[in-house]
Amino acid sequence: MSQTWDGVVMAEVRSVGWTADEAVTRLFSAHYRQLVRLAVLLLADRSVAEELVQDAYVRLHQHWSRLRDPDRALGYLRTSVVNAVRSAQRHRGVADRYLARWRPPPDEPSAEVGALGVLDHESVITALRALPARQREALVLRYYLDLSESEIADAMGISRGAVKSHASRGIAALRTTLEAVR
Repeated sequence: MSQTWDGVVMAEVRSVGWTADEAVTRLFSAHYRQLVRLAVLLLADRSVAEELVQDAYVRLHQHWSRLRDPDRALGYLRTSVVNAVRSAQRHRGVADRYLARWRPPPDEPSAEVGALGVLDHESVITALRALPARQREALVLRYYLDLSESEIADAMGISRGAVKSHASRGIAALRTTLEAVR
């Protein structure tokens, strides 16, 4: 049984001697939506499915003169669409694996940030060790242990005003030392 395109029997296509333009235009009109639905069902991405089907029609048009049996043109299109979908799925899988393996998570800082952070940390520790004992204690208790001024005063055995004074002088000395390093 001969296939039909839009009501035209394939034997008529051969006898009339349609050009590639005419034959592919008829095929497009009769089967484009069906082929897009096929690709969408297989791929689940309408825009990519439409591109793949259009590419299949372009390839059919380019190879029309080499087509031995125009009766099989629709089968050629279906096969082209299915193969293109498989290729797109393989490409998507490779891209997803590549991105998952090589892309750092968005919250994770780069290696440079980590290296600079270590250098900054070492600079701060070195500068902190150079401070007088009371200033160093006040800053460590405040910024590393997150204690309040009254808790620091109790821990150091001094008044809250003295804590403020030691912390203020310690921050000023750290700022001066760290600016000189940079």
